[in-house]
Formats: sequence, C-alpha cells, structure tokens
Amino acid sequence: MERIVDIATDGLHLSAHRGFLMVEKDSEEVGRVALDDIHAVIVHAHGATWSGNLVARLAERGAPIVFCASNHSPIAVTLPLEGHHAQNARMQAQLSASRPLVKQLWRQIVSAKILMQGSLLAARGVAGAEAFPFMARRVSSGDKENLEAQAARRYWPLLMGSEFRRDRDAGGVNGLLNYGYAVMRATCARAVVAAGLHPTMGIQHSNRGNAFALADDLVEPFRPLVDALAESMKRDGVETLDSPLKRRFARLIAFDLTIAGEASPVSMAAARLAQSLARAFETGRPELALFQPPTAIEWASAGQVDDSGEP
Repeated sequence: MERIVDIATDGLHLSAHRGFLMVEKDSEEVGRVALDDIHAVIVHAHGATWSGNLVARLAERGAPIVFCASNHSPIAVTLPLEGHHAQNARMQAQLSASRPLVKQLWRQIVSAKILMQGSLLAARGVAGAEAFPFMARRVSSGDKENLEAQAARRYWPLLMGSEFRRDRDAGGVNGLLNYGYAVMRATCARAVVAAGLHPTMGIQHSNRGNAFALADDLVEPFRPLVDALAESMKRDGVETLDSPLKRRFARLIAFDLTIAGEASPVSMAAARLAQSLARAFETGRPELALFQPPTAIEWASAGQVDDSGEP
C-alpha cells in the first residue's frame, strides 16, 4: 500500500539515494522508505531540510510534498509540472470550460458532500440527519442558495456538539481535522496532476494565493471521512496529535468507497474523480465519478485499528 510519510521531528534532513527516501539526523540515518511506495510526504517539523534530488524524484512519481504550519494546516505544496500525456490539451479544456458546465460540476460535488455528512450523522444515530438527503437534492447549479454553508451550520453542532466551532487556527479537535484534511488534500492534488489538470484553476475555490484550488474542490466529498475519525477520537477523549493518530489518518487513503458498484480505496476514488473531471472538461458533459456514502458499519471502521491492535 502507498504510504503517507509524516516528518514531525525537528532537525531532520531528507534526501534520495538508490530509490529510497533517506531520513537523517546529525548525519546519521534514522529511517528510509522506498520512493515507489510513497503516496505523499507531509512536513510540519521545524528545521527540516531536503535535497533538490529528492524533490525531483518524488515529482517523477507524482508524490506531492505538503508543508504544514504549526496548526497542521497546509501552507505550501510541491507538484510535478508534467502529469499526463495529454496534459496540454486537458489544461486548455479546463481553462476554456463554460460557466454552465462548471456550475453543474460544482452542484454535483456539493450534493455529494452533503449526502456524506448526512450519512455520517445517520450512522451515529443523530436526530436531524434525515434533513441532509433533502438538502442534497435541493442543490442547484452553482449552489446559488449556498446549501453547502447551510448544511455546515447544521452539521458541526450535530456531529461535534453545540459548543464546537470549526476554526483552522485552533487546536484540539480542529488540529485533528487540519491534519486529516492535509492528507486528503495531498491525495486530491496528486490525482489532479495525474489527470493532466492544473491544481490552481478551481471550479469554485478561486483564492489567488491558493495553489490547491482544484484539489480543494475535489476534496469536499472526502472531508466527512476525516470528520468521522476526528469525532471518534474526540469521544475517546483524544484531541492531541501523536504518531499513532497520524497513522490512523494516513490509513484513510486505503478506506474502501463504492463507485458504480465497485470498491475503490480513497486514493483510487480521488484518481477516478479527477479523471472524470478531465473528461467532463473535454466533452462538455457534467458527469463525475462520485462515490456512494458508506454504510453504518463502514463508517464505524474508518481509520480504526486493525485486528492486531496496530493503528
């Protein structure tokens, strides 16, 4: 299985040597990972350094390096310039996509996100979950009524408690969410580039300083998977990230989702979604390969420990 490599120890040096990512501290090797096994590298340690050769070798494999702030929220990313044999044509199609097409694509993404939120709440037995499928059906082209925000205002208190406020700059559960979202954003950024699309040109997200804009669009339906794991940690009284918890978030990329009757891990579901988006830009047809919400049993297993007790 592809691995999320998390660099959280201060003062490490990262380099590439004979097909491996080498991790050194004070000129002594402390670990290595085969480059071909790496899905993404997440760095949020102070004083970490890396070689240009490593960045190039990871880019060749489509593996992004995500740099995080102290709150575990991504602030920068490295991505390859070449990701697909038809990259130029697809980027041109992406750039020239009509506004009606883009609005229809965003409608599908928002609807899928709201369905996922409702499914999670229903799996947790929360009263009020039944409103979310209705809201998902009401999403219009471009989400003119901003049902995404309306759903969020209902969703967070129902899932996390009436006192909870989503704040990217806060710690506790918010820090858990930031880290989990960083994993998902890296997965979607990788999928976007592999599909020959440009990650900066979003469907809905358009902040001029956001190199993740398109990845941030595609990540929306995946976010409730992170929410589910963070909420279960909160129920267990755990709100501070450590290595075992990070591994549980990293395991989410292997969580199976159902697309057109077939099971696909999150990493592949993101790839299929990005490829379908590229085809939509090329054909002008708003047809996205979106996944079905998990069952209650599947929600309960998201990111949990395995039978051996290992996270």
